[in-house]
Amino acid sequence: MNRYPLWKYVIILIALLVGAVYTAPNFFGEAPAVQVSPAKAVLKVDAGTQVRVEAALREAGIVPEAISLEAGSLRVRFDDTDTQLKAKDAIQRALIRDAADPEYVVALNLLSRTPGWLAALHAAPMYLGLDLRGGVHFMLQVDMQAALTKKAESLAGDLRTVLREKNVRHGGINRNGQTIELRLRDAATVDAAKRVLLDQFADLQAVEAQEGADTRLTLSLKPQSVRLVQEQALKQNITTLHNRINELGVAEPVIQQQGLDRIVVQLPGVQDTAKAKDILGRTATLELRMVDESIEGRSAETGAGPVPFGAERYLDRNGQAVIVKKQVVLTGDNLTDAQSGFDSQTQEPTVNLTLDAKGARIFKDVTRESVGKRMAIILFEKGKGEVVTAPVIRSEIGGGRVQISGRMTTTEAADTALLLRAGALAAPMEIIEERTIGPSLGAENIDKGFASVTWGFVAVAVFMCIYYMLFGVISSVALAVNLLLLVAVLSMLQATLTLPGMAAMALVLGMAIDANVLINERVREELRNGASPQAAIHTGYDRAWATILDSNVTTLIAGLALLAFGSGPVRGFAVVHCLGILTSIFSAVFFSRGLVNLWYGSRKKLKTVSIGTIWRPDGQASAKVD
Repeated sequence: MNRYPLWKYVIILIALLVGAVYTAPNFFGEAPAVQVSPAKAVLKVDAGTQVRVEAALREAGIVPEAISLEAGSLRVRFDDTDTQLKAKDAIQRALIRDAADPEYVVALNLLSRTPGWLAALHAAPMYLGLDLRGGVHFMLQVDMQAALTKKAESLAGDLRTVLREKNVRHGGINRNGQTIELRLRDAATVDAAKRVLLDQFADLQAVEAQEGADTRLTLSLKPQSVRLVQEQALKQNITTLHNRINELGVAEPVIQQQGLDRIVVQLPGVQDTAKAKDILGRTATLELRMVDESIEGRSAETGAGPVPFGAERYLDRNGQAVIVKKQVVLTGDNLTDAQSGFDSQTQEPTVNLTLDAKGARIFKDVTRESVGKRMAIILFEKGKGEVVTAPVIRSEIGGGRVQISGRMTTTEAADTALLLRAGALAAPMEIIEERTIGPSLGAENIDKGFASVTWGFVAVAVFMCIYYMLFGVISSVALAVNLLLLVAVLSMLQATLTLPGMAAMALVLGMAIDANVLINERVREELRNGASPQAAIHTGYDRAWATILDSNVTTLIAGLALLAFGSGPVRGFAVVHCLGILTSIFSAVFFSRGLVNLWYGSRKKLKTVSIGTIWRPDGQASAKVD
């Protein structure tokens, strides 16, 4: 009646083993570290960089605890923060020759001390939020007026192109702030222009006014279009920040919208505010320009003459000068995708670009008119441009697909594609609030959080042991298993634990023990009604199960609602809350019954069970103890 088959005990043992393995990394703590990442797309951190760093540390008399190359960055771990700060200065002196144009980002960080054998099993500690780990917090405000001005500039260019294609003559198109002024000479032309606006520029609204013999149409974005542009600008900036920070691997970031025009960025573990600002500002964009192949341009390339008027000088990856015209053919705004790959003929690494409809049309026209000429593809990062390649246009290129190649390694191609996918910010941003939370304050929060969970567990366990005796001990063990499994699942999912998450852990303890209270009281009820101990255990667990399931499902629904509609700390609370409900069902019902069956199941002539004092209907108390 009260016996588990062997396979159920195997499941329990596997769950305990997995829980112990994936919970263990959380007890090793974090070590102060210095992280070295490339500051430019054309650079990479490799074994050569590691040798330079090791030499710099030896020269400074600093012995690192560990040094490793991970995800394209070099991470050097130390015993204490004092050594960490000295090492950062030494590494900066060795790697950064020009502070105004650094080649590497040298940032302070925190790394896990998890042993190698656990790391080989992909066991890693939970990510800790800013309030527990320390780090930097920024509030950025998006310049929405600049986004609207940029949109108006784009629409003005599109309008000029479409009117030319439709053969609609006009007296000039000028952008004035966020409005576009279109001058037309006669009524027929006005009607034709209005038809074009109605068909292809639904975002614009027109106000007509007479100026002598001419008609002036003042075009502006409709209110709903203004809101859409602002929403898209905010979303694009958030996506860009996510791509840059996530793919650089600096920290587990929190990037979220706050209000209509603000973005909150939190970088747990990053202690260097200046470097964090540098990372946030790292975006890249692409410009396609024609190479100036005039006699003056070729002379300027060799250094024999000045740069011609209307042209600029940039360097390629080999340090050779390329003179390009200032007029921009296409920008990164026309890109929809960028992926690294290989040329089918030469097998060289390439970056394959996909252009939007407008970009594809412009690129087709330019390549048709410029066969035999060179087009430079310039990558701009942090305001400085570098010529990636300057190929000769062999024929007209249509379809919106462009391939960049030319003396790139596989890593450089992947890095270039990464930066181009991240794109440029849709609108400028300004940091209006910044603060740094030191690791000591984070450690204090961790200590207080764990103390609250620990003392909550102890108080519940003591009460259960006194009130339910051996069944209370079994319930307390099940509660400990619940906590073990919860931490293990959070670690496996690499969830971010915050102070609200620790509050949810404490709440889960009370909710989890509630299931055991229901079971114990059901068993007591059966004993009061005269059932045998074995029958009371069996019936008590069976009847309590339905109630436990109902109560947990309703609570889970509330937790899922918090997860779906909440944000920030609320979501952190909801994640731990929902996972805790699931692990509590396993531990309170499946695991605790396994222990009870193991202790009592083999006793055929069981007379009493240790479940505390049972009050009978006749008013007499009877203590059911072994």
